[in-house]
Amino acid sequence: MTSTPRPRVLPVFLTAFLTAAALPAPALADACGPNCGKVTAVNKEKREGQGSGVGAVAGGVAGGLLGHQIGRGTGNTVATIGGAAGGAYVGHQVEKKVRSTVVYKVQVALDNGQGRSFEFKDSTAFAVGDRVRVNNGRLERYSGR
Repeated sequence: MTSTPRPRVLPVFLTAFLTAAALPAPALADACGPNCGKVTAVNKEKREGQGSGVGAVAGGVAGGLLGHQIGRGTGNTVATIGGAAGGAYVGHQVEKKVRSTVVYKVQVALDNGQGRSFEFKDSTAFAVGDRVRVNNGRLERYSGR
């Protein structure tokens, strides 16, 4: 009877475990802890607004009224329908533009190796390189105290 070689799992496992245990934990920049980090980017972003349908209805009515002023008979009907459709499209686009907003996005590289992103409705005083801390999900400047 021939014996088949058995894999040596235990020595491989022990080597991997001891190697991982010997690696140092991520070094923290100061006594703040893992919830601190540095601002890596501050960007202003424009967000497109959502149309509620009011713009489309108002545009459709206005376009239909204008289209109705053109031609007679079948041409008048076609112009009214075309004006209503075009007006609805334009009204929807205008409403989305009017409802658009600007947000300020702050990217942070935390000392624990993670990255986080925070959004603000108004311009923010955070700048690239600022030392910050995440406290209860909110970003605040960290002064080392």
